[in-house]
Order: sequence, then C-alpha cells, then structure tokens
Amino acid sequence: MAKKSSASADEKSKSKKGQNKVAKWFKDLRIEFKKVVWPSRKTVVTNTSVVLGVVVLSSLLMFGLDEGFLALLRLIYNH
Repeated sequence: MAKKSSASADEKSKSKKGQNKVAKWFKDLRIEFKKVVWPSRKTVVTNTSVVLGVVVLSSLLMFGLDEGFLALLRLIYNH
C-alpha cells in the first residue's frame, strides 16, 4: 500500500512540475514580448511596398523568360 501512495504523490508532483513549466513558459513569453520593438506604421508600409514590388518584378521576369523559352522551343520544333 505504501507504494501506491508514493506513486500517486510522484504523479502529483510531476503534474505540478508540468504546470509550473507551462506557467513559467507563459511568464517568460510575456517578458520577451515586452522587449520587442515594434516597427512604425510607415516602416511596415514601406517594407511591404518593397516586397510587393520585388514579387511583381520577379514574376514579370519569370513570365518573360518562360514565354521566351517557349517561343524558342516552338522555333526549334517547327523547323
């Protein structure tokens, strides 16, 4: 019988340790979020514009290359 009570005590302490780890993780997370320096609205808009511009230019470049190679293959296979 003593083994059962010590086993249940071990389970309870493990359960509390697991809860303490989760609580500590959330506490550490809150502390880290306080350290974050959030960018200004202007910075976000500028960076987003740059990314969208690069994506559009890259897609146009890839489209142009694809069409060019397709035209080249058509010329090769039609001869």
